[in-house]
Amino acid sequence: MRADVVQVAEGIYLVHGHNTNWVILKDGDAVTLVDTGYPGDRPGLLESLAAVGSSPEAVAAVLITHAHNDHLGSAEYLRAAHGTPVYLHPAEVPHARREFLQQAAVSDVIRNAWRPGVLSWALHVKRVDGLTSYPVTSPEPFPSGGPLDVPGRPVPVHTPGHTDGHCVYHLPDAGIVISGDALVSGHAVSRVQGPQMLRDFFHHDRLRALDSLELIGALDGDTLLPGHGPVHHGSVRAAADLARERAS
Repeated sequence: MRADVVQVAEGIYLVHGHNTNWVILKDGDAVTLVDTGYPGDRPGLLESLAAVGSSPEAVAAVLITHAHNDHLGSAEYLRAAHGTPVYLHPAEVPHARREFLQQAAVSDVIRNAWRPGVLSWALHVKRVDGLTSYPVTSPEPFPSGGPLDVPGRPVPVHTPGHTDGHCVYHLPDAGIVISGDALVSGHAVSRVQGPQMLRDFFHHDRLRALDSLELIGALDGDTLLPGHGPVHHGSVRAAADLARERAS
């Protein structure tokens, strides 16, 4: 695949992979990766680093919004091959190790196969190795409170519901929220464009995911970089409110 790299601001890039996104935060020669796509996205991931003048060796840290296969795909590769630390919310660390799995099961997909786009999405997931689990051997919890000491200095905000340890990352100086799967702007199984929640069967706890929209809406920002869908420009507060309205 060819990586679709969109520069959002100075040193901030949203990259579209196989129906999923990751973010590159570049500060001088060093970068932070937020999420890593599916396992099958690895060629595109490496290409996207080259496109911004970087390399796997220059990745100072991998931050994961949540430990689903389409976000965790190359995290263990970077850790094992280059010694890159992989950070998550403490509640998500055992999920990344695959001590448990909070992810839509095959039975969930079968029950929802009648919905437009679900079968084609499921076949696509298989093609990009999305059914294979690649646990992170030694994931690390990031410290609580304030910006992280990594390129871009993102501020993690715990937004549980999609998974117990789901986090969004706030870039307050740039007015940007990296929202993972807590708030997206599109998805292969959705016929709606713009701010929205994923379909219910993707969430571990839908009610907590709804509550987390309030946490996202309280963040100061006018640009949303979601885990799925294009960049969304506009008030983050309004985007969270629209997603809640659509979910109801």
